[in-house]
Amino acid sequence: IFMEFAVYLSLHTRHRKLFKNKQIAIIGQSLFGQEVYSRLRKEGHQVVGVFTIPDKDGKADPLGKPRMGWAHGGLSTNKLLYLKKQYKSLGAQLNVLPFCSQFIPMEVINAPEHGSIIYHPSLLPRHRGASAINWTLIHGDKKGGFTVFWADDGLDTGDILLQKECDVLPDDTVSSLYNRFLFPEGVNGMVEAVRLITEGKAPRIPQTEEGATYEGIQKKENAKINWDQPAEAIHNWIRGNDKVPGAWTEANGQMLTFFGSTLNDNGLVPEGDTLDIPGASQPGIITKVGLVLFGNDGKMLVVKNIQLEDGKMIPACHFFKSAESTTLELTEEELVTAETIRDAWQRILPNVAEIESSTDFFKSGAASVDVVRLIEEVKLQCNGLELENEDVYMATTFGDFIQMLIRKLRGEDGEEEQAIDYVGSKSCLLQKVIGLADLMEEHQEELATIEAIDSGAVYTLALKTHVGMSIQTFRYFAGWCDKIQKELGLDSCLTTLVFRVCGIVIPWNYPLMMLSWKTAACLAAGNTLVIKPAQVTPLTALKFAELTVKAGIPKGVVNVLPGSGSLVGQRLSDHPDVRKIGFTGSTEIGKHIMKSCALSNVKKVSLELGGKSPLIIFADCDLSKAIQMGMSSVFFNKGENCIAAGRLFLENSIHDQFVQKVVEEVKKLKIGDPLDRATNHGPQNHHAHLQKLIEYCQKGVKEGATLVYGGKQVSRPGFFFEPTIFTNVEDHMFVAQEESFGPIMIISRFPDGDIDGVLQRANATEFGLASGVFTQNINKALYVSDKLQAGTVFINTYNKTDVAAPFGGFKQSGFGKDLGEAALNEYLKIKTVTFEY
Repeated sequence: IFMEFAVYLSLHTRHRKLFKNKQIAIIGQSLFGQEVYSRLRKEGHQVVGVFTIPDKDGKADPLGKPRMGWAHGGLSTNKLLYLKKQYKSLGAQLNVLPFCSQFIPMEVINAPEHGSIIYHPSLLPRHRGASAINWTLIHGDKKGGFTVFWADDGLDTGDILLQKECDVLPDDTVSSLYNRFLFPEGVNGMVEAVRLITEGKAPRIPQTEEGATYEGIQKKENAKINWDQPAEAIHNWIRGNDKVPGAWTEANGQMLTFFGSTLNDNGLVPEGDTLDIPGASQPGIITKVGLVLFGNDGKMLVVKNIQLEDGKMIPACHFFKSAESTTLELTEEELVTAETIRDAWQRILPNVAEIESSTDFFKSGAASVDVVRLIEEVKLQCNGLELENEDVYMATTFGDFIQMLIRKLRGEDGEEEQAIDYVGSKSCLLQKVIGLADLMEEHQEELATIEAIDSGAVYTLALKTHVGMSIQTFRYFAGWCDKIQKELGLDSCLTTLVFRVCGIVIPWNYPLMMLSWKTAACLAAGNTLVIKPAQVTPLTALKFAELTVKAGIPKGVVNVLPGSGSLVGQRLSDHPDVRKIGFTGSTEIGKHIMKSCALSNVKKVSLELGGKSPLIIFADCDLSKAIQMGMSSVFFNKGENCIAAGRLFLENSIHDQFVQKVVEEVKKLKIGDPLDRATNHGPQNHHAHLQKLIEYCQKGVKEGATLVYGGKQVSRPGFFFEPTIFTNVEDHMFVAQEESFGPIMIISRFPDGDIDGVLQRANATEFGLASGVFTQNINKALYVSDKLQAGTVFINTYNKTDVAAPFGGFKQSGFGKDLGEAALNEYLKIKTVTFEY
């Protein structure tokens, strides 16, 4: 029947576009339907009516506001006729059904000019009917997705309009698959489908019966676990029933429901207390990482949480531990907090007359959307305290919730020392690293603001480079998580091993990006790590640590330890449990770290150190581009750039024109607040560095170089230094040999046509991090790039790095690589196993 639907008659006609957009009736429910509604309105369609389920337990459906009121009883014949009449009066040209779980009369389905389209969360004809997402996981499908189809009088049998698919990850749950793909891409798919209809391009592809399946609604009584099957099948059953209705078994004299399953594919049986499970091939094991279960093939899976028969959910690792007997006595201030949270519960549960200690959140009608709302209420009322969804599921009564909340506010939530979880599979790691990248993108504006405040980076640059490339780096290395393989030969094999604990020491010029370059590769290889951010720029590293927790990376895997290099960095270099150090910084400190690592336990070290990168500009270049990129090569990020062009070599015939134009352009740069979107040039990182730049320029003038522009601090509060240009720089001068690490352009001439001569001068340095050449002669470009002694050579560009391209230096600029496949080798060990058989 057309169950208890309410209708909202739209009066908004201003968005209607004649001859293109449609008058649409939306029939559905939930946040998904609300998002489709909003997107269609933004597309310019006129939503003439919204039909949704009436208030349940006093709570309106998110899609049902504003709405007309309807009685909550079953629909009488007269009411159904009235509702149909109301629908007919709307004049809808198309019905859009996003996640509609009710039966709609065919006279409504067929009424519009363009019929009705429905969203279904499976790749039809597979998994027709309800619980499609559950069955996608239960069957272990490698591909999932959704279908938008034309409604007919069958059960999800109508012609297909469009389909989109995604990979189903081995540890996906209903929630993760829905949140990662089915919700966001499903909304896009519904909007795209309506767009195709308005353009007259919407296909009608008949469904085949080949491969068609139909499974009924998953209910609690049907969700009992069959133990006589492989571990992967049991894992699929548990994750396919995760949250609702919950896969269960009988053990320890009660019904136990399991949530949060992952496969354990490392073959190591952990130690713990045994739990006898009737029908299982062998007892389960309660360990520090959860409940380890076995299939009939001897393989293992791990369950994170257990729901007891009384409805209480606990961490599986606590199953045999007695519940806490002590009840906290609240202070007066905490009692006020408890009453504030009681009011929040009352707002979320309006059908409950009075919130008492025994009031159960979920038994009172709360749904998953209310969990999110409660978490936000707590964050608002409790000074930003961030709960996880599981905190709500594990403290479902108001009394337990307040006890849990107060313990967290006191910092007494009773968490044990975190055991590092090595049980998770490579695909699980891949999922978490991708999730971390997604969170960084979600918080990109916050991260860019922190970078601007902490390091002085111009906000717009930080958003694109510091943060943008960090996100790209994690997405790139996420792809490597499940592709590090053993290489098998006839009589031997090469096995890749991890170091387990790595130390990462990062500089202050790109705090987040340098962290990401090393951390992403380190995590992808399967290591844990300790990050020491620069003492003057620790903030994005601390925010990054917070995001790793939100991404589900276990505590203890990523550790951030701020402090001085002489104390924290030295301890990492000396510590016997740290087997790898990755460092970016000065050559002087790199040498000290290398010595310490040798004396302690012969750690593997990768070093990205100082530079004095030459940039050779020939007269046959595209001069306007060379001027633009030449300025960027020096002044990018206020010159605090490891690959900055430390010395420009200009062919005689273009020298004067180049210098004149650069001076003109430098004068146009806006120096100021890095948070101002119009700023081109921000402050130097700290006072000591500013003083170093002033002294550097004084030495250049003293030695006879010509100071063409700048060379001093800007007359305003802050560590602002003028973009500076030196010419007539001879090879013996201090400024020709040493890195400024600031916005100082060092220019030297070379005779026209003297290619080998300028190459000799460019290579006459102990550094070899980067270099560049500008010429439109391809043979000359290739010859020069081959002869330049640097780890990176830019041709007719500069500062253009790619996350898939290895990055590292020669000579005293260090060794080892960041980025690309080569970076993985810095965090892996190779073992050769030879055997006879």
